[in-house]
Amino acid sequence: MIGLLMAWAVVGTEGIPIPYSPRMDDGITVVLLCCFFLSAYVLSRSRKFLLQLVKDFLLHRERTSIFATSTAADMRYLLLLILQTCILAGVCIFSYFNDIQPELVRHVSPGLLLGIYIGVCLFYLCLKWMLYSFLGWIFFDESVTTLWLESYSTLLYYLGFALFPFALFVVYFDLSLQLTIIIGLILAFFAKILMLYKWLKLFCNNLYGSSLLILYFCALEIIPCFVLYQGVIQLNDFLIIKF
Repeated sequence: MIGLLMAWAVVGTEGIPIPYSPRMDDGITVVLLCCFFLSAYVLSRSRKFLLQLVKDFLLHRERTSIFATSTAADMRYLLLLILQTCILAGVCIFSYFNDIQPELVRHVSPGLLLGIYIGVCLFYLCLKWMLYSFLGWIFFDESVTTLWLESYSTLLYYLGFALFPFALFVVYFDLSLQLTIIIGLILAFFAKILMLYKWLKLFCNNLYGSSLLILYFCALEIIPCFVLYQGVIQLNDFLIIKF
């Protein structure tokens, strides 16, 4: 009997593997901590400049672009905020697809998957920036295009601040998938409404023009979101097959 017990203790039994969860991933914790310290650092160094951007966005002042009057340090901080927005968006996308496609992390390393999602967000923003610049070069004068790009950048900076608590709740507070989708859609809705508001202020002079502008807005802002979503789903299927 003693021999059987000793043999059982040596051999042991096969345990049940714990499913992957972002809250237990040290890499995601480090990423979120870095985003927190980055936000605190930028706010401590460039708080007045960020407030001025908000005032210019809401009041629609006719002026020279603040990009031309900002310092090199301010521009570095703003670029860091755009990077932070992409990182936090990547974390939210990672958490979402971990819920709906849990087999992903069994085929692809979570760190690699998160890096891919962050890269997709950066690529998407770069494409949007180039598209805005190209269309502005064709249809509008340089000053109006510059004002829009500045306004678009302001939304990106503050979207990063809004995404930080959202990412924390998604990762650590076990929000249901339905609630996660609702909050994400609310954030996207407010961002798109602010974009439409700025479009109407900058590019619309009459009712007829506003009707066309709404059509252009759907083509440039709404449809690309669906394309991005379907593209990420196809990318996930490819990664599952590849790895």
